[in-house]
Amino acid sequence: MSEFLTISLIIMLAAISPGPDFAMVVKNALLRNRQCGIFTALGVSCSLLIHCGYCILGLAIVISQSLLLFGIIKYIGAAYLIYIGSKSLFAKHTAMEISEQTGNDAANAYQGFIQGFLCNLLNPKAIMFILAFFTLIISPSSSLLGQFAFAMEISLIHFIWFSWLALMITHQRIRARLNRIQHYIIKIMGVALIGFGARIASLSQAAS
Repeated sequence: MSEFLTISLIIMLAAISPGPDFAMVVKNALLRNRQCGIFTALGVSCSLLIHCGYCILGLAIVISQSLLLFGIIKYIGAAYLIYIGSKSLFAKHTAMEISEQTGNDAANAYQGFIQGFLCNLLNPKAIMFILAFFTLIISPSSSLLGQFAFAMEISLIHFIWFSWLALMITHQRIRARLNRIQHYIIKIMGVALIGFGARIASLSQAAS
């Protein structure tokens, strides 16, 4: 029981720590709508299941030990974050208002899911965290079923946290207070995504 609580705490701390996923959820929830933010959270949680899956199968060690493959993932992830961040940073205020008022819910939900999924999938820090989690924290004697249970816990905790975040910042009262500065928050999130991308790219250069 104590091991379960310890592992749950580690996962929660990892989920709430600011990073590309946090910036992506906030950006999409404010730029689009609540549903888009929640589907972004769903994309992040589904990506984590994939990370957990190949870690359980032992493929993560192959990825981390291959400088070429790991470098490609890093550069693609960095470029993607910089691209999404730049779109937010240079988006016009009127374009944001039109997107929020007339955007198609299904299209927004799909776009949010894809962005959340790719943001986490191409994040080398997410890969290394899950790899460390399954190699250093989870007991080697854990059954396959137990490892899959931990994978589901990781995915669920992240989904709950980011969904709650999307719900909170789009709450009527909070949204009313943020309405005047929403334009600037979205740009700040864009700068944050660019910063995360640049940091990943610099780490790639150092690693190579």
